[in-house]
Amino acid sequence: MDFNGRLSMARGSTANVNSSQQRRTQQDEGDQYMLLADREIAGCISDIGINFTVQDLQKPNPQQIQKVFEWFAELLMNTTREVVAPAMRAAAEDMCGGDADRIFTSDTRDLMGFFVVLRRLAGECGIPDLTFADLYKPTHERLRKIFSYIINFIRFRESQTSVIDLHFNKSERTKLRIESLYASNNAASNQLSELERHKRANEAALQSKEKKSAELKARLLELRNRQEQVGDRMERCKKESAELKRILENKTTMSMGLKQEVLKLKPYTEQSPQTLENSLRELNATLNAEKARVEQLDRRARALQTSADTFTILATDVQACTRLLGDVSTELGKWDEEQQKAARHRDALSDRSNNVRDVERQERLLRKQLGNVNARTEKLRKQAEERAEEARGKMEELRQVHKTLVADRGERGREVERRRVRIEQTEKKMADLKENIEQEVHAAHDEYLKMESHIKLYITEMEQCIEDPGAKIR
Repeated sequence: MDFNGRLSMARGSTANVNSSQQRRTQQDEGDQYMLLADREIAGCISDIGINFTVQDLQKPNPQQIQKVFEWFAELLMNTTREVVAPAMRAAAEDMCGGDADRIFTSDTRDLMGFFVVLRRLAGECGIPDLTFADLYKPTHERLRKIFSYIINFIRFRESQTSVIDLHFNKSERTKLRIESLYASNNAASNQLSELERHKRANEAALQSKEKKSAELKARLLELRNRQEQVGDRMERCKKESAELKRILENKTTMSMGLKQEVLKLKPYTEQSPQTLENSLRELNATLNAEKARVEQLDRRARALQTSADTFTILATDVQACTRLLGDVSTELGKWDEEQQKAARHRDALSDRSNNVRDVERQERLLRKQLGNVNARTEKLRKQAEERAEEARGKMEELRQVHKTLVADRGERGREVERRRVRIEQTEKKMADLKENIEQEVHAAHDEYLKMESHIKLYITEMEQCIEDPGAKIR
């Protein structure tokens, strides 16, 4: 029964091998239209500037294959190892710090980053099962499939280059127009802001100048009033001084006349005592009156001196007021100049305001044009999206067909792999059973030999016993 079971297992494994071979044949037939010949693949790779032969494809060199993959990534995605190197170096430094170069070599690190980009490219080309072994240990079958899919993708891309370039050029022109309009708008906005800032600065300066001018006007009016008051007072003082001088001159003249009269009356002093006494009393009375008058004149002279000192101080004040008036007139001249400058600034501000309005009007026109351009761009974008949607639909159908074929092929490959594993397990079991059977046969043979030797020994002893009845059997 054991041998019958083993034969049934062998028959089952043979059936599994045959079915897996049939499925593999069907899968190869399904992918046949996507695969290219080795000579065609080598010619396409040689056309891009890399020396590549059929022998290189059948016996691949990892360094050369990595170079070809890097060229495909640069052509389709504009990415090479040098592009991903800075990001991978920064990631390694973030993970390991200063020991990054010692732990991760630059070649391995860059190749890992490049493999991520290449895997995304392979997924877009319909190869979702790209592994790191395809870069380090490439095989002929895998490279033929991967290169065929990538070359077919490049051919499809080149067949649609005119449509892609048309929409790309339209979008670029629209983008450049939008950027130019945006730059013009920013320049106009900056100019408007600069004009508004100048306007605010000029308004602040104008307000300060007007305030200072009003203060100077009030101060000037006050100084003019004080000047008029001081002038009136000075006129009165001059009149009083002239009057006092005239009175002093009259008194001096009278005093001189009295002295002359005294000299004239001196001869009469030799007259009679009674007459002289009378004359003396009269003279004393006259003298007292003159003394009183002289004292009064002295007091008036001191008052006049005081008034003269006051007049001197007033004259100093008048001179100061005159200088102040000169300064005020200078300030008024400057204020007039400032007013003229302010008028010119107002004219310039009005011109700039007109320019700002023109800029705003141009900005509105540009915004309107931008709106029209955006509308046209949106329309073109919708048309491009519709066409792209149609292209995507067709591509999606092709991808679905391709994915279906790839899935069928993958399923068949997995089924073949499962059958192969089962066959290997069955073969291993058969080998174990064969080994066990051989061990059992050897053990049975040993037992047989032992039994044969025992039987021979027993027969020998029996013969000896028959010959010698007195001997004992062991």
